[in-house]
Amino acid sequence: MSTNETYQHITVLLNEGVDALALKADGVYVDGTFGRGGHSRLILSRLGAQGRLVVFDKDPQAVAVAQELAARDKRVSVVHDGFATFQTALDSLGIGEIDGALFDLGISSPQIDEGGRGFSFRFDAPLDMRMDPTRGMSAAEWIAVAGEQELHEVIKNYGEERFSRQIARAIVAQRQEQPIDTTRKLAQLVAQNVRTRERGQDPATRTFQAVRIFINRELEEVEAVLPQVARRLKQGGRLVVIAFHSLEDRIVKQFMKKHSQHAPLPRWAAVKETDLPQPPLALVGKAVKPSSTEIAANPRARSAVLRVAERTGGEFAAE
Repeated sequence: MSTNETYQHITVLLNEGVDALALKADGVYVDGTFGRGGHSRLILSRLGAQGRLVVFDKDPQAVAVAQELAARDKRVSVVHDGFATFQTALDSLGIGEIDGALFDLGISSPQIDEGGRGFSFRFDAPLDMRMDPTRGMSAAEWIAVAGEQELHEVIKNYGEERFSRQIARAIVAQRQEQPIDTTRKLAQLVAQNVRTRERGQDPATRTFQAVRIFINRELEEVEAVLPQVARRLKQGGRLVVIAFHSLEDRIVKQFMKKHSQHAPLPRWAAVKETDLPQPPLALVGKAVKPSSTEIAANPRARSAVLRVAERTGGEFAAE
């Protein structure tokens, strides 16, 4: 185990994700969310000497693990950035088309389990929540300045929290008395304003999820990267995405569906649908979820959904 890898991370849908790439020994692949390298290591074990793997991560701790791997394996290139920079990063590495890309979205176990990162209400820590704590505004800094309406919209839209308005109002009131700068302060405030609790779920769960997604621009990054990847895939190349909540999965599902079928034809159209140009993507199988065995071994896997699309010979419409 690396000295940088203190916290255990169990890769979800490990074999299913890598199998879905349909790897070629000499292919060029991207792991858009390195984490602690579970998918990357399995990909490398199946690549030949001429294969290449580019890995992305925002988290400095994950990047340190990736750089250790790259120091031992010259097939690996490391990008310390969010995967929304996919296109410019590949350009800077001199890479054109790729044979496949895998994205394991969301937050990793080490980020949750290291209390000092401020992602979890289970630990009392500075309220940070940045995947890259060297860049951007922390959760505490945002909560200190955001208006009540913005707080409400973020908590409602990204956390799907029914009591978002009450929580937003309480945040604005409390921060006038004292800063909400620790995970405990935020969790206690939320608990006081969530009137009913879902069985087995802490009342702060949805709010913490919402703030984390907003601070890290998680959904915007997913929306930005999907078209970049799809356009760089070689014919037969695969896009594989593992999502962990409905907001991410909806973006992925809609993107893959949109580009794997023709727009509906009006009834009066003289052309047959079979005569239309081939869509640029084709769906591969149905959505895959973890087995009951995997969920029993790793409860954090229970919400995971894997989707796969393959690049066809069809062209994307001009944007």
